[in-house]
Amino acid sequence: MLRTILLTAFVSLSVSISTVMADDKPVTTPSASLADKPAPAADTKATETTTTPEVEIREAAKFFDESFNDMKEELATAKADGKKGVLMMFEMDECPFCQRMKSTVLNRSDIQDYYKENFRIVSVDIEGDVELTNFKGDATTQKDFSLKEFRVRATPVFQFIGLDGEPMKNGRLTGATKDADEFMLFGKYVVDKKNEETPFSKFKREQGGDAAAKADDAKS
Repeated sequence: MLRTILLTAFVSLSVSISTVMADDKPVTTPSASLADKPAPAADTKATETTTTPEVEIREAAKFFDESFNDMKEELATAKADGKKGVLMMFEMDECPFCQRMKSTVLNRSDIQDYYKENFRIVSVDIEGDVELTNFKGDATTQKDFSLKEFRVRATPVFQFIGLDGEPMKNGRLTGATKDADEFMLFGKYVVDKKNEETPFSKFKREQGGDAAAKADDAKS
């Protein structure tokens, strides 16, 4: 009897000790793998960048429309296509400023796309003997058209012609622009009809005030 009591007490004591030891074990939780952890929220302000359309360099010849030297027909085409007028570039061979415009400005995709969207564009050789039909439908030559009708002696000269066949007010630019931005500004100046209100030199100054505008005023 005594033996039974002692055995029962020993078993009870063993169970109690096991329970206490189990309770004393530190509680741990499975550690999450790096793959299971949520990615830190991205800082959108830090990663946001302003993207601008990339400028493509093309052949300068693509700035011009194919022409058969019939200005009356060019004007009719400009009207039919919903353009704002015709832009003529008076140029000549071995003109360094003409070449500079073609290699740094007129070969840019942004310049070509904007100008061709709004104007019919033709080139006129001021030394050319090729027959040309003027805006009134009269036959002449490129040389006489340049000198007698538009008094072009130095190149390049950019001249806008309205849909009425007449030169646009303040729509003439003589010489190369300092860069593509200035030439783009000249196009927008005409498209937005600012040329009807103010000379281009003053318009440039109002847009940001550069020294070139003041220089243009001194020339005029």
